[in-house]
Amino acid sequence: MNSEPFSVSAQRVSSPEDLAAAFAIRHRVFVEGQGVPASKEHDQHDQANAVHYLARAADGTPCGAARWRRTDQGVKLERFAVLAAYRNQQVGAALLRAVLRDVQAAHPDAVVYLHAQLAAVRFYRRHGFVTVGEQFTEAGIEHYRMQWRPAEQ
Repeated sequence: MNSEPFSVSAQRVSSPEDLAAAFAIRHRVFVEGQGVPASKEHDQHDQANAVHYLARAADGTPCGAARWRRTDQGVKLERFAVLAAYRNQQVGAALLRAVLRDVQAAHPDAVVYLHAQLAAVRFYRRHGFVTVGEQFTEAGIEHYRMQWRPAEQ
C-alpha cells in the first residue's frame, strides 16, 4: 500500500474535455450510483448559467465535480460528486474550497446555499454551513437546505 499522502487539486472547468469529465463523474455518482434520473441530474443550467469545477488526483485522474449558479435566492452550490474510490480523501473539501473562493470573489455579499443529501450534512457543517428549515425530498433523496455562515466556523 502506498504511504504517500493523497493529493488533489480542484479548479474551475476551462475546456470542453474537463466539462465532459465532470459530467461523466456526476453521471456515475448520481445516475448509476444513486438512481437519480438522468433528466434530473443533467439540466438546463449545465449549459446556460452554471460555473463548473473538476477535481483531479495527483496523477491527473478526474475524481470529483461540482457547480454553482446565481438564483433569485443567492448563489446555489450544486452537483458535488466524488467517485467512490476517492471519497474521504479531501476531494470534496478541495472542491468546496475552490467553489467558495470563486463565489466570494464574484458575489461577496450573496447568500450562499445548497441542498445537502442527508449523508453529506456533517461534511457541510464542518465547512461552515448550517441547516435551514425542514428536511425535504429531492430526486427521491432526503435533503436539507443549508446556508454558508463563515463567521460561525
